[in-house]
Amino acid sequence: MKNTNRRDFLKTSAAVAGGALLGALDVGRFAHAAESNTIKLGLIGCGGRGAGAANDAMTADANTVLVAAADVFADKIETAVGALTKEYGNRVQVPPERRFSGLDGWRGVIENSDYVLIACASRFHPQYALEAVKAKKHVFVEKPAGVDVAGALRLLEADALSQKNGTGVLAGVTYRYHLGRREAVKRMQGGDIGEIVAIQCNYLRTPYRLVERKPEWSEMEYQFRNWYHFTWLSGDDVPQSLIHNLDSALWVLGDVMPEAAYAMGGRSTHFMATMGTSFDHHHVNYEFEGGLCISASCRTAFGCYGMTKDIYQGAKGRCYFPAMGQPYFTDLKGKTVWKADPLQPDSTPYIQEHREFLKSVRDGKPMHGGKVLADSTMVTVLGQLSAYTGKRLTWKEAMDSKFAFPPKGEITMKTEPPVKPGVDGIYPVAIPGQTKLL
Repeated sequence: MKNTNRRDFLKTSAAVAGGALLGALDVGRFAHAAESNTIKLGLIGCGGRGAGAANDAMTADANTVLVAAADVFADKIETAVGALTKEYGNRVQVPPERRFSGLDGWRGVIENSDYVLIACASRFHPQYALEAVKAKKHVFVEKPAGVDVAGALRLLEADALSQKNGTGVLAGVTYRYHLGRREAVKRMQGGDIGEIVAIQCNYLRTPYRLVERKPEWSEMEYQFRNWYHFTWLSGDDVPQSLIHNLDSALWVLGDVMPEAAYAMGGRSTHFMATMGTSFDHHHVNYEFEGGLCISASCRTAFGCYGMTKDIYQGAKGRCYFPAMGQPYFTDLKGKTVWKADPLQPDSTPYIQEHREFLKSVRDGKPMHGGKVLADSTMVTVLGQLSAYTGKRLTWKEAMDSKFAFPPKGEITMKTEPPVKPGVDGIYPVAIPGQTKLL
């Protein structure tokens, strides 16, 4: 995660746009491939995104079989396995003894699988990824790479190890597998809209699902059921949502990191206990060498304007990235001058990423996307820390801090949660200008 000169990088990056995640080391074919073409999938995290990742991998490669699943809660395992069985029949082979509930269930999945899909509470992404790679298993890591600086560094460790021991890491930065975006990035890096002078990123949406508290739940169970809303588990919305937009911007710029960031954020639309410790709005300005700035906003609120479109301002025109839609270019007067082809149903980014990764595994040249995910995550953590503290932070200050959310050590369901509600039921939130984290 080192700053390099953006212009020097862009001289060579256009030729490899979209392909930079491919590993160059030929480590021989996947260990079990001499005996069978079947790749055994294991799923850690059986919520909507986890079940979705399993579905995408099984759609992308017909010679995959789901053999193990883990989640903190047994009911989520049953729901996910049941839905996938209806879709894929006997390609789902997850008997009771390979359904692992609890916070240590990930161990059973790693032991029984060839390719581990990690889509649980984001805090645990880097730990599970590193353990899977140590066990010489391939791994898919949903964004973000973690929730803090310590997590990003741990995923870098996993990525480095994967390159040494012949395993691969697929990063869940899905936009990089959008075929229309790849064409747009190639064109922008080739100069179609001129030198990029500013980038605007937006992810404005309604809140993640809120699960109502049940009397029999402990405080820890309630927070895990609503982990998106607790920053020590999710990292808040800059790492959760804006990472997609910011990762695309970094991709266009040649994966050069910002020098500093300053941000604002807080609560403005709802103050219920169900919102946990998360903010409902953020705005981050990222400063780069040479004066370029990324202006990034996210909001999670009901009844407000929603939008997930990014705008790249070039000296000769503009590029518009409308989430999963078709990117297009305009001239400076707003006339459309180019538009990407529409995506085909079997080439959605979610399917495409697993298709390319599993092919790389079968070809004996597994992809290594851990550094890309760690870098993009670290950029979002930089912005999130700036929003919480109200301070302008440099890249170096954030990295040197090695900031990590509490609690330390192994977490169990009996661990005391690092945050608890007050007498009014409201959880404490960061206060910009007063909160000190670094």
